[in-house]
Amino acid sequence: MSATRKPGRNFLFVPGPTNIPDRILRAMHIAMEDHRSSDFPKLTLPLYERLKKIFKTKEGQVVIFPSSGTGAWESALTNTLAPGNKVLIARFGQFSHLWGELARRHGLEVIVQDEEWGTGANPDRMEEALSADKNREIKGVLVVHNETATGVTSNVAAVRRALDAAKHPALLYVDGVSSIGSIDFRFDDWGVDVAITGSQKGLMLPAGLGIVCASKKALGAMKDGNLRHCYFDLADQIKANATGYFPYTPALPMLHGLREALDIIDEEGLENVFARHHHLGKGARAAVEAWGLKLCAKEPKWHSDTVTAIMVPAGFNGADVIDIAYRRYNLALGAGLSQVAGKLFRIGHLGDLNELMLLGAIAGAEMAMRDTGIEIELGSGVAAAQAEFRDGMQAKIKQVAAE
Repeated sequence: MSATRKPGRNFLFVPGPTNIPDRILRAMHIAMEDHRSSDFPKLTLPLYERLKKIFKTKEGQVVIFPSSGTGAWESALTNTLAPGNKVLIARFGQFSHLWGELARRHGLEVIVQDEEWGTGANPDRMEEALSADKNREIKGVLVVHNETATGVTSNVAAVRRALDAAKHPALLYVDGVSSIGSIDFRFDDWGVDVAITGSQKGLMLPAGLGIVCASKKALGAMKDGNLRHCYFDLADQIKANATGYFPYTPALPMLHGLREALDIIDEEGLENVFARHHHLGKGARAAVEAWGLKLCAKEPKWHSDTVTAIMVPAGFNGADVIDIAYRRYNLALGAGLSQVAGKLFRIGHLGDLNELMLLGAIAGAEMAMRDTGIEIELGSGVAAAQAEFRDGMQAKIKQVAAE
């Protein structure tokens, strides 16, 4: 009988779900409780206020659904828009494509602005489209902040400036599933109307919570938002949440895990979390440069600090690298999706991780690429990332000493 067990821990380096800290797993390991008890609000009410800090909002209304980020997508649109409303979306990766498709299937008229995969939302083109909309028929502008399929981060603040320059009243919807809690996100400062995220990325939890943050303007649009919805009704949630309860049974262990996750973020400091992700992202990009390979992201301004999408040389299939990495080295890497299927593999570096963990993933990717036949120098990426990490650490030490 052949052995099937893989010793040691699986190295999970897909861009979500991410590694779950042991203390979050312990926090979730609880007996079931009565979600109608008089004690339950002690758990839930603080979560809404603490999540506001993650979104960087004072006035935004936070709602937690038992769902993935896709459920939050659906809630964001169906509560604030009406059948036949027009929405403008920048499409530059698989997830921006899927959000547009979800909007279309709910009866919205979707105006797609296609951008080259490897780039992000183009604020200038958006401003042109919004300025041309003289009758103000476009009711929403949809942007994926961090497109994990291509390793690209868009400039949400610039999209808001485009809306303002066009003097357009459309709501600004932002998918922050793989950015919020990992990359700087400013709901109030950027004039976002509805932002969504999921639990399985920067919040370091299992998949299962879809989180929506809505502005006062978006909440006001709910009176006209009559796309069909029931389970994802914001009004039902807000009414029950006000006293610490839910309109239906919540994901109880996940809420305990969320409290612990917010404790972990508070202990590190949100700005330090952002700095750590930038530090790790630079190390991953240094490795790719040392390998002599290219990123999917076309320019540095698009670089994501939570996922690095690496193009494989012509004649090779990224899926082979991923398969060998998993079968031989117990390393899970992200696959290329849709237009970039087979053309790249992805290293996710978000959530609960540090330099040594990422160096392990880089080393495993090197071995898998060599096993596939890609001619890279073993150790080159690891050394480049080590140098980047060391330089970053030395700079931090000098900064602390100066302070």
